[in-house]
Amino acid sequence: MAYQDKYLEYLESVPEVSRWCKETGNRMVLAYTSNLDAIAKYDEENFNRLLEKYLKEEPSYTEEETVDNMEDFARIVSYFAIHGLGGEVDITSGAVVKELGEFFEMSYAFGGTCAQGAGAIAAMGVPVMVHFTDESEEVITDIKYEGIESVKDGKCVSLRECISGQEPMLHLIMQYNKGDVLKIHGKEYTIPFSNRMIMQYDEVHKVMPVREDFMQYVEEHIEQICSYSISGFNAILDMDIMKERAMQLKKHYHVIKAKNPETVIYFESAHFFSAKIRDYLYTELADCIDIMGMNEEELIDLTVKMSHPVDKDDLESVIQGLDYVMELYPVKGVVIHSKDYSLYYGAPMDGIDLEKGLTLGNLMSGARARVGHHASMEECRGNLALDLSPTGVEFSKKLDHMNTRHTAILVPSRYMEKPRYTVGLGDTFVAGMQMCFVK
Repeated sequence: MAYQDKYLEYLESVPEVSRWCKETGNRMVLAYTSNLDAIAKYDEENFNRLLEKYLKEEPSYTEEETVDNMEDFARIVSYFAIHGLGGEVDITSGAVVKELGEFFEMSYAFGGTCAQGAGAIAAMGVPVMVHFTDESEEVITDIKYEGIESVKDGKCVSLRECISGQEPMLHLIMQYNKGDVLKIHGKEYTIPFSNRMIMQYDEVHKVMPVREDFMQYVEEHIEQICSYSISGFNAILDMDIMKERAMQLKKHYHVIKAKNPETVIYFESAHFFSAKIRDYLYTELADCIDIMGMNEEELIDLTVKMSHPVDKDDLESVIQGLDYVMELYPVKGVVIHSKDYSLYYGAPMDGIDLEKGLTLGNLMSGARARVGHHASMEECRGNLALDLSPTGVEFSKKLDHMNTRHTAILVPSRYMEKPRYTVGLGDTFVAGMQMCFVK
């Protein structure tokens, strides 16, 4: 069946989601990490000036590398930029962050998947509950939206009541634009896609602490929890720490499922610093989460590491890759989000309109890319004037003629050639996806 555009219909359903959550106390929960993003305002000329000064070798990156100095920064970021890739690496030196201020204008904003997702949901007028790791004044006061709650001393309170005296955890964000030209050792490279790099400068997320009072509150109020979106594991590098965190949370998730099987546990992946850590975590969580979400770059990286590479431009290859992923990690379903489409692949989920989640995820993330901040309903409405992605539409047509092992639902995005903003788009997609789990 040809794709039927339901963007407007699903957008107009959001006020009912908001009303229902406010009247019943039902909540979407987003956890576990937050931080302060230091965003370098990208400038092609200044980026080339930085590369001329610090790029001593050819652009390159190998797994688990860290940015220890400006030479590392130039080599690694230029590698990701000339391939149009996004990614995450660890920064070990505060001097790098300081030096970048000599080349780029810096701005600061709250970050982290659950923090960005909560901002996106609240900007649409819907209340949401969060677990933050960074509750510094800089992070929480930057979140201007009403309706975000957390747990303090075992009680549900406004996020604004959770401000601590801690120093913020700094994550450096570097964006780059499609079409810009990088000059490297006498050669020119045109950036093929707009994207961003995230570089973490903190020790807390290598442990990713989860508060016991938060877990207890969720377990005691699980009848009111529609969905539980979890993320933030990707900076853990020590296997013993990962094993400890996985065992703690698996016990928690099994309690949740025993008390309320209808609560959807949604695990959003990321660019993990260690493939070995990622494989362990995916294996451990597969039996207690419902949906695993990732962007197409993460799918490609995962399947390449497993010697089963995916061609993102070939839908049949993508589906085969997803079949392989679900054999390795037997979750109920996988969600893929990209600039051209989003896709659910897995078992049917009774009573849940997954197309609604995919559509709102596309729309909210697209609006953020267009306006440069978390969008209101009216700002999302502005994206309805954009055409559907030709690639997404073509994939949708191809899917109609494919026999797949599992249910496949694909929604083309509303396409922008050059987004204004590339930070937090996946996080915002996750936020929109949660809307379909509110019954």
